[in-house]
Amino acid sequence: MILRDTIVEGLLDGKAKDVVCLDMRKIDGSICDYFVIGHGDSSNHIEGINRAVYKRCIKNLKEKPWKEEGKGNSEWILMDYVKVIAHIFYKDTRSIYNLEELWGDAPKKEYQS
Repeated sequence: MILRDTIVEGLLDGKAKDVVCLDMRKIDGSICDYFVIGHGDSSNHIEGINRAVYKRCIKNLKEKPWKEEGKGNSEWILMDYVKVIAHIFYKDTRSIYNLEELWGDAPKKEYQS
């Protein structure tokens, strides 16, 4: 199973909203192969999404994130799996940073929750 797909499944398990995957492989200056992005409606929801991604990656691939950031405030949790980075936003924070627009040249795939 591919790490990107496992992370997407984890976001969907956690009921993340508007899940998208940006293919960063052909983007100059990119630090990873994929960004997987989703959002939640509350800090508890965001923390639940984070746990769902973590559990799914451990269960299916025995993979832990190399680094996690933002768990203290739950506005934006970043889970860095090196080749794939998961961004779990609070809805309003997602619109402020607008990664989909910032990396608009990257091919995008949307997932239905």
